[in-house]
Amino acid sequence: MRSPEFIDGALLDRVSESARTSPRLRKNHNFHRTEADVSNRLLNAIEPGSYVAPHRHLDTAKDETFVVLRGRFGLVLFDESGNITHHTVLDVAGPVFGVTIPHGTFHSIVSLAPGSVFFESKAGPYAALTSDERAPWAPVESDASADAYRCRLEQLFA
Repeated sequence: MRSPEFIDGALLDRVSESARTSPRLRKNHNFHRTEADVSNRLLNAIEPGSYVAPHRHLDTAKDETFVVLRGRFGLVLFDESGNITHHTVLDVAGPVFGVTIPHGTFHSIVSLAPGSVFFESKAGPYAALTSDERAPWAPVESDASADAYRCRLEQLFA
């Protein structure tokens, strides 16, 4: 039997430090045992400068819920053509500190403060994004234009 795992400041500090030292400037801390679990629950630490390419989840069971535990994020939602349909700040101090994103909705998130961490929950099992789930109008993470695209998203929250 597994022991309870407490979500406290020390855990947030550890996952944030892992994100700060990661080349991608982000790090997950999974609470689910395996990627095959029916429920994926994790902490997602994202540092400023990390690029989360716009994407969607087409599986009807894959609505995602984010709740900010520390820091600030900018959430951006897009239509099928890449037009921004909504953007908002998710901040631990509110007024908006969480969101549920319906499956099929293109979205991206940018970190607006060092040490930012959110709790994420969605149905499992984990599945890598398919080509239909990646935004064809946005650069992939490895593309030279990804940094400029991320900066444009961040400007929405300046």
